[in-house]
Amino acid sequence: MADKQYDIVVIGGGPGGYVAGIRAGQLGLKTLVVEKDKLGGICLNWGCIPTKALIKNAEVYNTFKHAEDFGFSLDNLTADFSKAVKRSRDISGKSSKGIEFLFKKNKVEHLTGTAKIVSKGVIEVDQQGKKEKINAKHIIIATGARPRILPNIPVDYKQIITSTEAMILPEVPKRLVVIGSGAIGSAFAYITKILRRNFEKSGIEVFTEAKVDSVTTGKEATIKFTTKDGVKEIKADIVLSAIGVQGNIENLGLESLGVKTERSFIKIDKSMKTNVDGIYAIGDVAGPPCLAHKASHEGIVCVETIAGKHPHAVDYDNIPGCTYCQPQVASVGMTEEKARAAGKEIKVGRYPFRAHGKALALNETEGMVKLIFDAKYGELLGAHIIGPEATEMIAELVTARTLETTAEQIFNTIHAHPTLTEGVAEAALDAYGRALHI
Repeated sequence: MADKQYDIVVIGGGPGGYVAGIRAGQLGLKTLVVEKDKLGGICLNWGCIPTKALIKNAEVYNTFKHAEDFGFSLDNLTADFSKAVKRSRDISGKSSKGIEFLFKKNKVEHLTGTAKIVSKGVIEVDQQGKKEKINAKHIIIATGARPRILPNIPVDYKQIITSTEAMILPEVPKRLVVIGSGAIGSAFAYITKILRRNFEKSGIEVFTEAKVDSVTTGKEATIKFTTKDGVKEIKADIVLSAIGVQGNIENLGLESLGVKTERSFIKIDKSMKTNVDGIYAIGDVAGPPCLAHKASHEGIVCVETIAGKHPHAVDYDNIPGCTYCQPQVASVGMTEEKARAAGKEIKVGRYPFRAHGKALALNETEGMVKLIFDAKYGELLGAHIIGPEATEMIAELVTARTLETTAEQIFNTIHAHPTLTEGVAEAALDAYGRALHI
């Protein structure tokens, strides 16, 4: 017999797992979260939060480089990369401690160790060799994902690295090659052109429609790849492999229980249930989109379903995608191409930041807001933003889609002046030939 009894055991303490644990605690369910490392998972400790801390350092440095634009003169500008890395690590540590506090506040128990489902409703937790069995009425798998490794890009975690090693590099590499373009898809058309232009202005060489043939290490790394113009070869000090992720489904006991998986991800229904009663999966391990906010929302819906609250289903067509490069990129819903492919007659509105008052004041005028509406009903089908604070601006448009907002409702909503979000109203007006400032 198992030693302890819980209503819910969550395996994994990332943005899906810890949020599920907190919500379960709020609902009065006896809950345990098992996490092998620090609470917060990859997102809080190695991804979302510390990367944004480093990006902020880069933004500040870039502002200093253009100090004269703001009327300042700076001499001997230097950057201490080790201090920037320490700042990001300190922020992660503080955030992880914050989750520990929230667990105590909501009476959520936590064990540091690995977990395996040994039979229906029974989990074995291994804490550095000390094993104990635990009974659970419901088991939520939230083990996340890890960087995918391909044979032609043999990651050695020193010269060919993943995102984790990139967070703690001892110094800035003079030559860095990044393999993979992440959230930016070719369907963004004009937006990708803007981004590429800005990358190239920053000294980043870009190769698209390229297939990596091999990466070899030595005194320096050699990357051979094929483009439409033929085979090319470049050298680098560090190669960052960013070609996607695969789910962490190993050593969980899924095979013996008959839990269905597909291409390293656990198959679930709209309530996050697997094909085996009492076992659920959320977040990256349950498949794309592999986003922290998607994982957290699935965790809430999953727990509320278990508690009999009959929550709304996750709207997978209304999940914002955000990329924190410079300029920022954010989107939600359909692209023009997808809307037309779905048989929609559409109206498209655009508003550039180049003549926008607030953007001029910020000295960040690159980019645009693009909105796609259904011509018949005025429904907002998709939104795409590239430019300053795009990842913050997208929230208004996600909410608008949740509320089935029309173009008329957007441009009849008074947007504060001067703000970047005025661009949303202007783009809506432009779709109907009513733009005031372009």
